[in-house]
Amino acid sequence: MQPEQKLVLVTGAGSGIGRELSIEAARRGMAVALCGRRQEALEATGALLGPAAPYSIIPADITRPEDRRRIVDHVRNERGSLDILINNAGLVEGGPLETFDDDALARAFQTNIVAPMALTRDLLPLLIVAKPSRVVNVGSIFGDIGYPEFTCYSATKFALRGFSIALRREWKQKGIGVTYAAPRATRTDAAVAFAGLIAKTKMSLDPPGQVARQIWRAIASGRDSVYAPAPERIYVLIQRLFPSIIDRSLS
Repeated sequence: MQPEQKLVLVTGAGSGIGRELSIEAARRGMAVALCGRRQEALEATGALLGPAAPYSIIPADITRPEDRRRIVDHVRNERGSLDILINNAGLVEGGPLETFDDDALARAFQTNIVAPMALTRDLLPLLIVAKPSRVVNVGSIFGDIGYPEFTCYSATKFALRGFSIALRREWKQKGIGVTYAAPRATRTDAAVAFAGLIAKTKMSLDPPGQVARQIWRAIASGRDSVYAPAPERIYVLIQRLFPSIIDRSLS
């Protein structure tokens, strides 16, 4: 690993957007730490990075404190600093609120917001060493527009967006930027949770590679947020200015 190469850690790197974010990072000349629960999936991602791309694999479940400690130790021992943390791992589940028991609610919040917050906190010393560095939180358009039958998922992504905004302000003086990314429905394995909604609305799904490239352009330019293209971006603006219009539309 060349010392001048930036190191990016991607959670949920074994598939979907996380895999494509890792591929794009390697294409941009970065060293990549691939993090996820499935060793085989991470190895498959690593094989797609190119023969000369430096990468390492960290099999870990970010909801487990002991696994988060292992992630931090890995990065500290490998480089001693971290240039970019991409919190991409997440859980997508749809359905009426009454179908979610306490365990399901806790699992969604633990995966989508508590674990990314804890991992970001734990990696702070390594991000400070690399400053200017950046944290990237991958949310969803549903983190702006609360959608029926995605109440739990929307709540976690609203929380992730709020965390991103507050953290950006809190860590600005530390030399650490924060980018919040809000893609729309993407053609990944997780899209099965949106199958009914996709069929009903004839929603088009973005290729994960396209989403990853859009996010990386935002990272490169130091943007605070990056949203899906129109019409979703327009819906977000309407939601913020005239929420009753969205209420009537979704009713």
